[in-house]
Amino acid sequence: MPGPRRDRPAVLLLLGALLAADLYFHLWPRARRELAGGGAPGCPCRRRPAPAAPPPRSRAASALRRLFAHPLYRAAAPPGPAEPLLGAREALRYYRRKAARWNRRHKLYREELNLTSPAAPLSLQPEASWLQFHLGISRDGLYPRSSPTINRLLRDMRDFPTVSADYSQDEKALLGACDCSQIVKPSGVHLKLVLRFQDFGKAMFKPMRQKREEETPEDFFYFIDFQRHNAEIAAFHLDRILDFRRVPPTVGRLINVTKEILEVTKNEILQSVFFVSPASNVCFFAKCPYMCKTEYAVCGNPHLLEGSLSAFLPSLNLAPRLSIPNPWIRSYSFDGKEEWEVNPLYCNTVREIYPYSNGNRLLNIVDMAIFDFLIGNMDRHHYEMFTKFGDDGFLLHLDNARGFGRHSHDETSILAPLSQCCIIKRTTLLRLQLLAEPEYRLSDVMRESLLQDRLAPVLTEPHLLALDRRLQLILKAVRKCIDTYGEAKVVANDTTQPEAPASDRVKLTT
Repeated sequence: MPGPRRDRPAVLLLLGALLAADLYFHLWPRARRELAGGGAPGCPCRRRPAPAAPPPRSRAASALRRLFAHPLYRAAAPPGPAEPLLGAREALRYYRRKAARWNRRHKLYREELNLTSPAAPLSLQPEASWLQFHLGISRDGLYPRSSPTINRLLRDMRDFPTVSADYSQDEKALLGACDCSQIVKPSGVHLKLVLRFQDFGKAMFKPMRQKREEETPEDFFYFIDFQRHNAEIAAFHLDRILDFRRVPPTVGRLINVTKEILEVTKNEILQSVFFVSPASNVCFFAKCPYMCKTEYAVCGNPHLLEGSLSAFLPSLNLAPRLSIPNPWIRSYSFDGKEEWEVNPLYCNTVREIYPYSNGNRLLNIVDMAIFDFLIGNMDRHHYEMFTKFGDDGFLLHLDNARGFGRHSHDETSILAPLSQCCIIKRTTLLRLQLLAEPEYRLSDVMRESLLQDRLAPVLTEPHLLALDRRLQLILKAVRKCIDTYGEAKVVANDTTQPEAPASDRVKLTT
């Protein structure tokens, strides 16, 4: 039969094509998996694990660990126990009374609103991280080096739910002191709230008002500059890297403004300033004397809002503090100047005034000026001290939200206490020189330290690089003083501790 015989080549070609397709799409991929050791899908044989990629090396991460392991950061404490700020028994009694009073008020508030759902009273736990932080404050600083309490406190402030939100006592005292209908300006005074957590700890919440990549306009005066939540976070990390330990622990957090502020506050004025924007975001603003209009409000997205949380210091009833005008205070007017801005010999006048005439107060002022210059903070009009530690106690570096505004500008006038008085602590200078070394570069250790925060990246790269540039300007100012007056008059021996081993010693070079 001629018909089927003529179709035989076509059939053979079709069968060959099907076999080639099966080999290419099914058998060959399976053979490749077998050769690679992966095994076929569903194969019970043990697969050969792929070699793990080596972890990327990070010079910044290793630099931070090396920095805190350096002898300058592990110097032995002075002989004898550090003088604590608080007595443990007195502090526990005081805070237990406060917790009981808060529970009573909270119960009455719920009864007034006819809330029947059960609410467990807050209990004061002696091991609470905020309480251990208070008990750990001493003459040496707000916390000891390598304190595990601080890491636990940062974690608790970041994760614990809030149980109340309110204005601070200062804001309550000033509420209504100005007429919002007469004067409203987009001033830098921060919207800030006091949040209390389930462990009875408190923190100051400052919301995000400026994006990280935005710089302060060069035409802004320092006293109307924005205040930045990320500046508060970065200032804490820089203070710890400089080993000052004078900034309260601060951490970033995403706050649900509806659930964690509006629904837990008992303050009717605070409740009244919440609204929903046209973009369906929940917003709130502050009453006088801050911002009084909705265009100066902060908004969630739609509920979540970035902010910084700074741990509260002990109550003033337990640990009174002094607020003292900075001798290098700026003129808070558009055209005025203070004496230090026009008189290069101003420090001679300061040295004649107690307590700057002796002791460590002037050296602590210089430390504060160095810190402010690094972060670009021109708004240090006052400083605070614990009265218990007397005139030689350390200065508290509070309210740093006006820092890190302009990375492209270095305001050298902030260094006036250093350049006019030509004096610096030896330990401060040694650490600054260490942070200028490539192995411990300041920008590297700050970058790695800030990565620990949940809101990372906290600072943009230009701000980190500006720290290195400003550090060199500080060392240049010190070298100029040493060339003029000699090292013996400029570098003050603030410690009797032995120097670091020769292999790790930082040299005082001119």
